[in-house]
Amino acid sequence: MKKVLVLYGSSREGGNTEALTEVVVDGIASTKIHFRQKRILPIDDRRHTADGFQPVDDDYDAIVQDVLNHDILLFATPIYWYGMSGIMKDFVDRWSQSLRDKRYRFKEELGKKQAYVIMTGGDQPRLKGLPLVQQFKYIFDFVSLPFAGYIIGEANKPGDILTDSRALFEARQLNEVLRRKIAE
Repeated sequence: MKKVLVLYGSSREGGNTEALTEVVVDGIASTKIHFRQKRILPIDDRRHTADGFQPVDDDYDAIVQDVLNHDILLFATPIYWYGMSGIMKDFVDRWSQSLRDKRYRFKEELGKKQAYVIMTGGDQPRLKGLPLVQQFKYIFDFVSLPFAGYIIGEANKPGDILTDSRALFEARQLNEVLRRKIAE
């Protein structure tokens, strides 16, 4: 039985991205991490220093352990200024640290998982969100994490996503796909 982890990047509780993602995981056992409830410090880039990365007193390592303990990863972020949310970007930036951390075989382990991206935005997101899809693809390629798909929803004010029939349809389809994958 495969395990699903949802990484919520919104700073707004109950926002449109969260609502769309909840349709995706409806009836599916999943672990949910809301970055807004965690302390993830920005990266102190020490890749090219003699002493390298140092331990950081925040929630990042515990989240990485959750990532490594799950098979299917859902990255859920609003489209903020045509990119991922800042708190999600801080998390992804810290992967530079995990790639050098001897406790993990980070890249090797990510290669055994599958990733999906779920995002919402209000300014022509199906067009203007495509560079963010590409950014996630490049990030996932770099760490050998298979990119299995994405959903882009159109919403601005809280609750708007519930009127995006296309995104809701795609979310229900992904729910069915995940149910089959989990049972494999």
